[in-house]
Amino acid sequence: MNKRALLIILDSVGVGALPDAANYGDEGANTVGNIAKAVPLHLPNLSKLGFGHIQGTNLTPDAEAVGGYGRMAEKSPGKDTTTGHWELAGMRLTQPFPTFPDGFPEEVMGRFEEAIGTKTLGNVVASGTAILDELGEEHMRTGYPIVYTSADSVFQIACHEDIIPLERLYEMCEIAREQLTGKYAVGRVIARPFVGTGKGAFKRTGGRRDFSLVPTQPNILDVLKDSGHDVLAVGKIEDIFAHQGITQSNHAAGNPACIEAMKAYLEEPFNGLCFVNLVDFDMVYGHRRNVQGYADALMAFDQALPDILKLLNEGDLLLITADHGCDPTHHGTDHTREYVPLVAVKNGQKKLVNLGTRASFADVAATISDYFGLQERFHAESFLSELEEAQ
Repeated sequence: MNKRALLIILDSVGVGALPDAANYGDEGANTVGNIAKAVPLHLPNLSKLGFGHIQGTNLTPDAEAVGGYGRMAEKSPGKDTTTGHWELAGMRLTQPFPTFPDGFPEEVMGRFEEAIGTKTLGNVVASGTAILDELGEEHMRTGYPIVYTSADSVFQIACHEDIIPLERLYEMCEIAREQLTGKYAVGRVIARPFVGTGKGAFKRTGGRRDFSLVPTQPNILDVLKDSGHDVLAVGKIEDIFAHQGITQSNHAAGNPACIEAMKAYLEEPFNGLCFVNLVDFDMVYGHRRNVQGYADALMAFDQALPDILKLLNEGDLLLITADHGCDPTHHGTDHTREYVPLVAVKNGQKKLVNLGTRASFADVAATISDYFGLQERFHAESFLSELEEAQ
């Protein structure tokens, strides 16, 4: 009989500042909790699985909830997408990816411009929407790609699709990825295509692609694939893991498309993991500090949850968590260093179980490995037995 695990990442849905948040300028951050204080936030279907019991959510617990609930601390330094996803998959970093608060040094930019055969614009820390208003029209006049970074370890290249075709943008990203090694080895090179006629009218498109570092340690994707299991990736998962350890992928863009892709996978038989990233919470609402939009996106996922649950088979393992925070009520436009929520259900479970505060995101990888009867625990602790005791 096939065994299936579904891992859903609510990108940036944090539940409160980690003890070391002050080191990142994130004291007081709490993505879900602060949203719930600011606007009405109703998540009845998540709450039926125990989400409202999680410390920090500021939601009313459902007295009849069934599932496992808790929160997880990040052991790795950092608060970025790659670090969070890698730790969820069982890889913990001891050093953060490099960041460039003053832009990239001349040796990096000179080498890159020589390789792509053109000058660039920007090379600053910037919000992805603000930089388009600032430099988009100049980009259209000159044809020079816009390069920028953020508080995260990223090298981002923005190009208007009518000026530089997607294929050429991806080619430039691949060149940057190949060059950015050693002390310049950023976590991700990101293609940021956009359209529009001028300042105030520019808009990013769904052609975004992430070019991540190749994972440097064993992880649950590799372990599952090497043991003959399916690893199905939805959204930007394939990019985050540099296309390694994956047997099939659907690079859907945006929450609605990713939810439909996930449901399509669940409607078919498979034996392994379906790994899903829902990016809109972070990219569309968190970074833009859109509190109401973030709340609406959370409630939209909550409304979609019953249809997802109907597609689970008896004994399937469902895990819902996040990779970092991005509190839209917080200062700035960057990610926030937070605990992430943990909802875990072995389908058919009859009781509610408190999974507590987990010491590492890697407990997710350990639990998935345990569920499939594999030996690897990634120096973490499985909580599978706690779920099975609640059957």
